Amino acid sequence: MDCYTLNTKRFAGVKEWIFRVTGFLCSLLSSGFGIILANSKYWRLWEFDNDVVQLVYIGLWEAYYHWEFIFSDTETIILVHSPINSTWTISPEFQYARNLILLAMLIKPVVVIFSSAALRVSILKASISEIQIVCYKCSVLILILSSLCTIISVTWNHVVDLYGNTTLDFPPNFPVKKDALIKKHSTHVFPMGLITTTLSLFGVIMFLYEIRSLKVQRKLNAQHASKKVMNGP
Repeated sequence: MDCYTLNTKRFAGVKEWIFRVTGFLCSLLSSGFGIILANSKYWRLWEFDNDVVQLVYIGLWEAYYHWEFIFSDTETIILVHSPINSTWTISPEFQYARNLILLAMLIKPVVVIFSSAALRVSILKASISEIQIVCYKCSVLILILSSLCTIISVTWNHVVDLYGNTTLDFPPNFPVKKDALIKKHSTHVFPMGLITTTLSLFGVIMFLYEIRSLKVQRKLNAQHASKKVMNGP
């Protein structure tokens, strides 16, 4: 019976560590995907009926296009960067996408810090479950907020770009006009946003399970201490 109880405790301990590490890895991966998403140049991909510029890749901060020209009887193609600034006509959904993704990217590292601190306490085997619970609760709230920011930004951008009527437009000196637009292409940004959100929510589930386990363990420890006091030395 004692051997069975010992094995059960060991299995429970291993299971808790799996949830802790999985939650930490999910939050870390979500943070990494969020950085890639914010810096992606494929938020929008527009095709134009133009001899010089056929495709324009639009990121949140810069636009990119390949410029074809003849130099010394040789056709040359270069990648041109054009910052998206006040000279552009910025549409509302595009501005919100910028703000929301930036917010999500800035707050996710805090989750990594909190979950790392909780893991550190577990490794030291310190009986400070209150600190761990606070760390995990903060991580859950931040992950939920970042998930909402991410999914709203990528969904709104995707729907308005492909199915709506966006007001995003180029500056006057841009080498191609929006009137020459012939097609809008789907990109990896929307699926990547879904993956990032899924990782965040999976981390939330792991952290919630860990909070529950810590509360149960704290309750059992309190009951055990109470019994020892009642039974005496």
